[in-house]
Amino acid sequence: MKNQEVEIYNTVSEYNKMLNHETLHPLVSVIDFSKSDPICQHLRQFGFYTVFLKDVMCGDMQYGKHSYDYQEGTLVFIAPGQTYGISNAGTYIQPAGFALIFHPDLLKGTNLGKNIKDYNFFSYEVHEALHLSEKEREIILECFKNIKHELEQTIDKHSKSLIVNNIELFLNYCMRFYDRQFITRDHINQGVIGKFESLLNDYLTSEKPKNIGFPMVHYFAEQLNLSANYFGDLIKKELGVSAQEFIHNKLIDVAKDQIFDSAKSISEISYNLGFKYPQHFTRLFKSKVGVSPSEYKSLN
Repeated sequence: MKNQEVEIYNTVSEYNKMLNHETLHPLVSVIDFSKSDPICQHLRQFGFYTVFLKDVMCGDMQYGKHSYDYQEGTLVFIAPGQTYGISNAGTYIQPAGFALIFHPDLLKGTNLGKNIKDYNFFSYEVHEALHLSEKEREIILECFKNIKHELEQTIDKHSKSLIVNNIELFLNYCMRFYDRQFITRDHINQGVIGKFESLLNDYLTSEKPKNIGFPMVHYFAEQLNLSANYFGDLIKKELGVSAQEFIHNKLIDVAKDQIFDSAKSISEISYNLGFKYPQHFTRLFKSKVGVSPSEYKSLN
């Protein structure tokens, strides 16, 4: 099970066994950590989706230079294959809170299986966790209770759809609560937006497009210490357009200015902006402006 310093759990039953928790269903489990044995702090990798509801005070956790402002509980989402935990082998703790774990095989052939990638928060970093109000926490616990109730029933032809539908309902509530979090952290988000615009302007007016390439969303997310998915969702909520579309629009504005520099050819401008091929620049420009760069220059 151990691979260097990372413990690997591929199945729900393996993880339940480590916690001394009964396995009611081979593909899904709701865990009350207060009833588990003390566990050793470790880095762990799971072969299933994991959602931790941590009953901890989060006031001292940092989001960039800002403290979290929700203290009732924190939801952390982990996708299969991701590594999570603390590299501190040998220290035992009594965990608190709850967890929902479910294997990808549970979702095969279901609507949730087709749409699971739409729940971007499974790719967020731990410091981008969902911070719940007390009322939100009650809703989450009710969702866990309903899933656990179904797991305690005798398995029949309705079991899978009822379990998966309850998981989907839970995830949809999480989507709603993340939308709320983006709104209530507006002061933090505005700082991110300002830094993003500044970074993008600096990028497009430097040698970086020629040296690094076309400005990509993940580059700016890394500069801001955010995961690409969280950054993309934040930009979409704040600006109403995707991060990629925002980059494209800013790039076209810069291109329009450069087009009127008679010393620069269209090919030179395209290379200066990070395009490998001028035709790719022309295609993007025409899709945004309605005419080609050459036509735009002659019209103006």
